[in-house]
Amino acid sequence: MYSESDLQTAVDAHVLSPEAAAAFRSHIASLRSAPGADEESFRLITGFNDIFVSIAAVILLVAVAWIGESIHTALAGAFVAASAWLLAEYFTRKRRMALPSIVLVLAFSGGVLATMLGFLFEHGEAIFGPRLGETTGALTFGGIALLTAGATWFHWKRFMVPITVAAGTAALAATSVALVLSITGVPQGSPTLPMILVLIAGLGVFALAMWWDRSDRARQTRRSDVAFWLHLLAAPMIAHPIFHLLGVTEGDNISSAAAVLVVGIYILFGLIALAIDRRALLVSALAYVLFALTQLFNQFGAVELNVALTAFVIGSALLLLSAFWQNARAAVVGLLPENLASQLPATVRPVSPQPAS
Repeated sequence: MYSESDLQTAVDAHVLSPEAAAAFRSHIASLRSAPGADEESFRLITGFNDIFVSIAAVILLVAVAWIGESIHTALAGAFVAASAWLLAEYFTRKRRMALPSIVLVLAFSGGVLATMLGFLFEHGEAIFGPRLGETTGALTFGGIALLTAGATWFHWKRFMVPITVAAGTAALAATSVALVLSITGVPQGSPTLPMILVLIAGLGVFALAMWWDRSDRARQTRRSDVAFWLHLLAAPMIAHPIFHLLGVTEGDNISSAAAVLVVGIYILFGLIALAIDRRALLVSALAYVLFALTQLFNQFGAVELNVALTAFVIGSALLLLSAFWQNARAAVVGLLPENLASQLPATVRPVSPQPAS
């Protein structure tokens, strides 16, 4: 399996001419009856060897973490981070294997984070005393997240794995939330402020994802892959706080008005997803709208079939949306101002170049 970024790399290396690459993309689009941008393609595996190497890497990383833990708590994360970097030198930098690269990025970032947390666990009492204050704790965890973001930046500069930007951005978002909480204090028993902060951070991540998307409207380079992972990060950071603040996550039942509002927000998410040609928001909010529709059917008397009816309605709607994604996108983008629509992925399939007569 070859991704759009692989094809663009072949063009940059003069293995393929730009005309041949354009003709190939147009041919594939005609077979699928959809522009390549609509497919939201990203390379996850190139073959079963990716899965094989990923499993072997995980086994090795668990082993070195176990060995490090037996020596010192902080060394578990340090050994994982160092091993993940060394493995990436071959499997990412030389072999360009997709799934192992993702596993190794996450292992490296998690290892760096675990190293600092392990050190804090072992020596925190000696440094901060028997009780870590709320402000000091928030500042400490913010600093740890910031150092993790710095480490992922070095990883990005070395290996250029698209998911690395999302991992570093997540660390920066955690740093921002922790810094604000260190100033305002952590509310006891009320997660409203943290949820609002997560929502604001999610909107920031979404804006960053759109910046990367805007730089590659045709979705033919690594920048589109970076945007994909950023959208995947931003979606739950936006969806979960919104529905939590609406009270969807607090109990087994919600009012009919709240359920209708949840469905309305999901429709809004759908319009945004169509406009930007990204499906992450729809997936992240799916559990909440399923719950809300179940409650609506339950309140209208369909107790025995409420789950089945909900699954039928949502499943049918999403399949129809997928089948007519291009038409729906064209309608939504057509309602937007021209200066905004021109920043979004194309809504029409490019025409194949005709052979010279």
